[in-house]
Amino acid sequence: MIIERAAPIFNKKGIAATAMSDIMEATRLSKGSLYVHFDNKDVLAESVVDYNMQLLSKNVLSHINRFDNPKDQLFAYIDTFRNPLAPPVEGGCPMMNFGVEADDLNETVRLKVAQFIDISQQLIVDIIAKGINQSVFKPEWNYKEFATLMFAMIEGGILITNTTKSIDKMNIIGRNLKKMIGDQLL
Repeated sequence: MIIERAAPIFNKKGIAATAMSDIMEATRLSKGSLYVHFDNKDVLAESVVDYNMQLLSKNVLSHINRFDNPKDQLFAYIDTFRNPLAPPVEGGCPMMNFGVEADDLNETVRLKVAQFIDISQQLIVDIIAKGINQSVFKPEWNYKEFATLMFAMIEGGILITNTTKSIDKMNIIGRNLKKMIGDQLL
C-alpha cells in the first residue's frame, strides 16, 4: 500500500522533491509507521522505482500481446507512448523521470533505469528478430541499431511533449517510426 500510493508522487515530483510528509499524507501513516517498513526515503524510492518500472512493463506488454504479428506488436509499442500527456504510468514515463534525476544523484536508481532501458530495447530487438524469422521483415535489416533509434526517438518525444505540452512532435515521431518499420516489410 505504501509503495502503491507513493509511486505516483515520486514519479511526478521526483525523488529529491518528494518529502516523507508527502508520503505520510498519501498513506495516512505516521513517520514512525513508514520507517518500520523502510529504513529511509532512499530505500522507499528504490522500491517505488521498481514498482513504476513494473507498471510500465505490464502496460507495454499488455498492448503488445494483443497482437501476434511482429509489425503490429512494434506499432503497439509505439502507440503505448503515443500521448505522453496521458502516460501509461501515472506521473509520466518513469524511465525518463527517474533517469534524468538519477544520472547525477543516485547511482542505485540510475542502474535500475539503465537496466530497464536495456530490457526495453531488447524487447524491440526480440520482436524484430521474430519478424525476420517469420519472414515478415527483410533479413538484412540492422534491427539492433533500429531498436536503439526507436527507443531514443520515443523517449525524446516524451521529453518534447512534456516540455511543450503538445503531442505534435510525438505524432511525427510515431508516424515516421511506423514508416521505417513498413519499409522493412517483405
